[in-house]
Amino acid sequence: MKWKKFTVKTITDAEDIIISALYDIGLEGAQIEDKIPLTPLEKEQMFVDILPDGPQDDGIAYLSFFVEDSKEHPVDTDQMLSDIRRELDALRNFMDVGEGTIMVSETEDIDWINNWKEFFHQFYIDDLLVIPSWEEVKPEDRDKKILHIDPGTAFGTGMHETTQLCIRQIKKHITPETQLLDVGTGSGILSIVSLMYGAGHAVGTDLDPCAEEAVRENMEANGISRDSFEMMIGNIITDKAVQDRVGYGRYDIVAANILADVLVPLTPVIQNQLKPGGIYITSGIIDNKEQTVREAVEAAGMKVIETTYQGEWVSITAQKPL
Repeated sequence: MKWKKFTVKTITDAEDIIISALYDIGLEGAQIEDKIPLTPLEKEQMFVDILPDGPQDDGIAYLSFFVEDSKEHPVDTDQMLSDIRRELDALRNFMDVGEGTIMVSETEDIDWINNWKEFFHQFYIDDLLVIPSWEEVKPEDRDKKILHIDPGTAFGTGMHETTQLCIRQIKKHITPETQLLDVGTGSGILSIVSLMYGAGHAVGTDLDPCAEEAVRENMEANGISRDSFEMMIGNIITDKAVQDRVGYGRYDIVAANILADVLVPLTPVIQNQLKPGGIYITSGIIDNKEQTVREAVEAAGMKVIETTYQGEWVSITAQKPL
């Protein structure tokens, strides 16, 4: 099997935001090469106490993305390059992405599943244990809430700070009556977790038709009933048919873990889906975009009730007036 490899030369400060932006055009599972020293936690996870001195951090990073290239599904290299350049140019409007050059190469026979197994292990988001299918639940963890999910079969695993920020906020506001709308649902993690913590019903929307299969797999892995989670494909920002199908004034919570540039046009639309007094939870906001999203939320007539932070990412929670 052949794979096209697209490598972006950037700076370490831009790694996370570029990875998130390129998710939107179907590039997932970035391979990161940089010279940032390991943290004490990373050394602990690698069972290493002392490492030999490495090269000095020069601030440069290489982000590589792999796309299957087969006769049935050939890669349109020119189109992919155009899409990557478009995303990088959009990011340049508000941040430094470094050189931003793109290299294309070809490789074969990458064992993705086993490569993921080497790096992805079970972890906690507070009291929630996130575990891949190839690892067993420890006896002492069997009475805990457990989210089963595999990298490579979904859009996200819960490891990213933005997802964790959203999950923590959702847990604060969930009740047994909660009707939740998850915009940009991807793998369905936020909706699945909300149902695990007692929400009454969830609806997810996404632009990518592949999200339907990802959501179905994760629902089955976590024992989520099809009656409790409805999935819709389409652009809720611009497509009134999607807005009508989602419904108006129906939701106690709307969660949107999307980049700030999408949250700004989404917010005035989504307040129509919220019930009076409903909670709007946003994440995916890089720290220097916090004020931009806050202004969009307030301009839509909602009140910011909490702002939380993790790393360089921000979550803004707001409430629609009663």
